[in-house]
Amino acid sequence: MEAIMEVPLSSTWKNPTLDKYDGTIDSDEHVDTYLTQVSLYTAKDALLCRVFPTSLKGATLSWFTRLSAHSIDCFDTLVAKFGAQFTTSSPHHLTSIALVNIRQEKTKS
Repeated sequence: MEAIMEVPLSSTWKNPTLDKYDGTIDSDEHVDTYLTQVSLYTAKDALLCRVFPTSLKGATLSWFTRLSAHSIDCFDTLVAKFGAQFTTSSPHHLTSIALVNIRQEKTKS
């Protein structure tokens, strides 16, 4: 990841104005919001990786800083690892089949 972090920022670069991710909301939604804001300035893969940590906080930022060196070769890899790590933050959509299979215990009123 060190080589990716060496990409220079444009003089017109401004950090995206979005809430920092802390693991309590949908990780896919965070990435979509981040990409939307950052793509206003650039589509360079290395730059996306360089500024992504500025959109994280708390445990999610700690996770990012503990990634193995050279484990991120492109933004898609970063998004895949991010999604795998924080997929439990995504909302769970119950289907009608899942609802039908819910059973009340005999000891519960």
